[in-house]
Amino acid sequence: MPNPLLGVMFHWLGGLASASFYVPYKQIRRWSWEIFWIVGGVFSWVVAPWVFAALRTEHLIQVLTATPNSTLFWCWLWGALWDLADSHSA
Repeated sequence: MPNPLLGVMFHWLGGLASASFYVPYKQIRRWSWEIFWIVGGVFSWVVAPWVFAALRTEHLIQVLTATPNSTLFWCWLWGALWDLADSHSA
């Protein structure tokens, strides 16, 4: 049975993560916005997904190599389309 409180908790957690994204940037005011963007992007798109996946998945590399290429393709495609849609909505 679905738990609405769990959904509220995940929504709150996502809002907190989104709101706290720029907190560290107060300490580096001399950086240009391009540097903010690339540092945040590299962390958000490369570092964090691998760290969280490694923490939550035993034998991560073996799991990924055992995953069919078509599944990886569809995951990549929908992720890229989500990013494209999100960048055009702003």
